[in-house]
Amino acid sequence: MSEAKAAKATSAGAVAVESVDGDATRPRYRRILLKLSGEALLGSRQYGVDPDFCAFIAAQVAEVHRLGVQIGIVVGGGNIFRGLAAAAKGMDRATGDYIGMLATVMNALALQDALEKAGVQTRVMSAIGMNEVAEPYIRRRAVRHLEKGRVIILAAGTGNPYFTTDTAAALRAVEIGAEIILKATKVDGVYDSDPLTNPDATRYERLTYSQVLTQRLRVLDATAVSLCMENDTPIVVFDLNKPQNITRVAVGETVGTLINGGSPA
Repeated sequence: MSEAKAAKATSAGAVAVESVDGDATRPRYRRILLKLSGEALLGSRQYGVDPDFCAFIAAQVAEVHRLGVQIGIVVGGGNIFRGLAAAAKGMDRATGDYIGMLATVMNALALQDALEKAGVQTRVMSAIGMNEVAEPYIRRRAVRHLEKGRVIILAAGTGNPYFTTDTAAALRAVEIGAEIILKATKVDGVYDSDPLTNPDATRYERLTYSQVLTQRLRVLDATAVSLCMENDTPIVVFDLNKPQNITRVAVGETVGTLINGGSPA
């Protein structure tokens, strides 16, 4: 068994899988990875970070943290800079991606501030060295932070250009032994077309990794889905704007769309 899979098995072995005596607040998962897009931090703004919406996210994360769930967060940078969009306008793709990685660190620091104001000890760990503002990402240190009850925000993607923050989320989830990835979006799951432009779009309650890949459903990029499929890491796609949705997923409620290796519902 690989070291990452062993960590995942150890984490899963300590989880309270079902609620007991009707206690709906007993967490189903002991360790989770929350993926936030940069756009999630926009709130009502057109650019940058909305402190009020950061506080809204932090309050939800704090609530899950109080249940004893260990939480890693990967955040994107699209609210500040998109490397792919810059490359389409003539910028070198690798340069654009590195600028995007720096944007994720800015978002991570903003989110750290909101979480610590909510009473949650938080560490920002960066895949690119910048010791004055963030710790370097070291897998064993990240796991140790989680075991000590700290939330970790994993910034700068994978540290390599050409890889999205979705792929970084899948990679970090496998590395730290997270039992599930929570993919926060603006809609309540995965649809067969864009529900914001097509009112007749159909929402899926459950999908397999293969369906996401073959139907080219643009919820995560193919590299991220393939990595989750290889390591049997389930994904829940849910609406971040609804209060307590993160908690509902953590305690095992059916929220949004579940993507795993099982049969579709």
